[in-house]
Amino acid sequence: MWKNFILLLLLAAFISSCATKAQTGLGTGAAAGAIAGQAIGHNTGATLIGAAVGALLGYAVGNEMDKADQAKITSAYESMPDGRTSQWVNPNNGNQYAVTPQHTYKNNYNQDCRDAEILATVDGRPEKIIQTACRDEYGNWRAQ
Repeated sequence: MWKNFILLLLLAAFISSCATKAQTGLGTGAAAGAIAGQAIGHNTGATLIGAAVGALLGYAVGNEMDKADQAKITSAYESMPDGRTSQWVNPNNGNQYAVTPQHTYKNNYNQDCRDAEILATVDGRPEKIIQTACRDEYGNWRAQ
């Protein structure tokens, strides 16, 4: 029983070490759920049920943080003039973002597209990303 529990915790730690916020939430939630399930049920079945429920809840919380940042990036595509930077700090995790959209152009499918330079400082590590977004059939910006 304890072997399964320890294996589950190690797996959750591994998943969390190289993951997005949603995946980190999944791993952390699974670990916390496994601990709670074991404490309540004192058997492998309860541990696995706790891990599954915790994973779902953790993934949902982590994914919402990603969505909040993506919504701000989409807003920059929509409303920022070429070369103007939009900056923010995610209040839930302290990650910093600066998005600078570039000119709008038509792609091969006649969609309006825009490149943007995204400077992200995640867990203290700066990263520079060039992202392209194009308008979908409903007029929404979608990252390519």
